[in-house]
Amino acid sequence: MSPTERLGEFDLTAGLRSTVRLNNGVRMPVLGLGVWKTPPGRVTQDAVARALEVGYRLIDTAKLYGNEKDVGAAIRASGIPRDEIFVTTKVWNDDQGYEPTLAAFDRSQKDLGVGEIDLYLLHWPVPRRRLDSWRALEHLLGEGRCRAIGVSNFSVQHLDELAAHSSTVPAVNQVEFSPFLFQRELLEHGRAHGIQLEAYAPLTRGQRLMDPAIMKVGRDRGKTPAQVVLRWALQHQAIVIPKTVHVERMRENAGVFDFTLSPAEMTTLDRLNGGYHTAWDPAGVT
Repeated sequence: MSPTERLGEFDLTAGLRSTVRLNNGVRMPVLGLGVWKTPPGRVTQDAVARALEVGYRLIDTAKLYGNEKDVGAAIRASGIPRDEIFVTTKVWNDDQGYEPTLAAFDRSQKDLGVGEIDLYLLHWPVPRRRLDSWRALEHLLGEGRCRAIGVSNFSVQHLDELAAHSSTVPAVNQVEFSPFLFQRELLEHGRAHGIQLEAYAPLTRGQRLMDPAIMKVGRDRGKTPAQVVLRWALQHQAIVIPKTVHVERMRENAGVFDFTLSPAEMTTLDRLNGGYHTAWDPAGVT
């Protein structure tokens, strides 16, 4: 069975327990908590603890964020069985290359202290290093030290290069994705090749939520702008990992499973695309 045939079953019927089946058969929650720029220490520990209490089961961190230890501490303190929580972390640019990536994984695994990592990603398509870094991820997957491997901030060009040098298809490509950065080509390329798109900054870091089109859909649906935008991404079958440290926002972001945007509403939001990045743009990385 090809990776494309195994990718699918994007289920939105189970609330925060809704999942998608990745191309290696592993199931991943479709909505989780991101902890980018969440300060290390009690702030991260409390945010993860609150998210888990609300019902979140996907936590996304990275070496770069400096809070892996706190994510792990909160998970362990939660009392929730480890196999019910999906943990993602990433290897940063300075640690890429074959042997350095293996060492970086060891450090992340130790800092998280949760045993097996569910999803390990290349954080950035580092020139002259990314292919060797990917070989390291393949090795880790083969050893059973992580359940799935993938990439982040990869363009179609980067994915095609990877495919030309490896038979292992990334399970996930985590990229910035919102109505204002509707990366349709990347989304469709992923579907065609069995790569699940995961959206970071799906709420544009709050910068565009007051757009009139989003506000109108929200009024018509009795939903907040954040809920409308997250639902839009989910209906495009993108995993979403909005960031917040406030439990009220966590509950708000989770309130996206009891309504459906119409085709006309989806088209309206699609048309907001203007290539608007709130973070880095990997398009020029060769």
